Amino acid sequence: MLRKGFALAALGLALLAGPLFAGQALAATTEAEPKDVHWSFEGPLGKFDKAQVQRGYKVYREVCSSCHSMNLMYYRNLAQKGGPFFDPKYAENPNDSPVVKSLAHDIQIKDIDSDTGDAISRPGMPSDRFANPFPNEPAARASNGGALPPDLSVMAKAREGGPAYVYSILTGYTAPPKGMTVPAGKYYNPYMPGDMSSFMAKGMKVPEGGFISMPPPLVDGKVTFDDGTKSTLQNQARDVAAFLAWAADPKAEERKTFGFGAMIYLLIFSVLLYFSYKRIWKNVAH
Repeated sequence: MLRKGFALAALGLALLAGPLFAGQALAATTEAEPKDVHWSFEGPLGKFDKAQVQRGYKVYREVCSSCHSMNLMYYRNLAQKGGPFFDPKYAENPNDSPVVKSLAHDIQIKDIDSDTGDAISRPGMPSDRFANPFPNEPAARASNGGALPPDLSVMAKAREGGPAYVYSILTGYTAPPKGMTVPAGKYYNPYMPGDMSSFMAKGMKVPEGGFISMPPPLVDGKVTFDDGTKSTLQNQARDVAAFLAWAADPKAEERKTFGFGAMIYLLIFSVLLYFSYKRIWKNVAH
């Protein structure tokens, strides 16, 4: 009986203390809401801005790909229907697209010589996966201070906020709040979730954000856009976020088009069904 009483008392204390500790945990790991960004592909009828996605690919290729892989993407995907370099002339076989052939050819792919078995590097082909910047995870961590750069194939789907989260992270680097100690090799970002309670001065209010191992990757003028778009940090971040949104869901436009057509079909079918019902049963009491 006594044990049962102690058990009930312990349960009661746990229930009372739970919200308190949960509140503290949430306070220590809050991050700022992603910035409000308008995207052309939002909504059921939205479409990707092909020029923007092309610029975004260039930002990924010239900046992000030095650390981040996209293991689910093939170069031919860039020329598939809905892709940034789609050409109707090569709709049947995107591997034949001269644009994608040229883009892939500029990339060195690690491979094995079929005759000698030796490791070699060769120009890429449309049928190749996006090149991985590191041969394995230990090499990736060794080159990034122990941190593992995440694969970006579905990053825009994997993070709450989607492309707005990516854009916010890339444009959100700022000086840490006064009284905060930033560890070596880390950077403060209010849009990055994390527990910073042990790095703050006593009595300091817990700020939004956390630490990120990636140094600010973008600066004004880092990438030159072929279409003359001004190469500001904001434009680069917005374009690469749009590219990652497309890469995470390359069939989005096809799915939206099919869904819209299906809704029109169902609407017409419903109208016909209604008038058929009225005609067939008009003389029947019910």
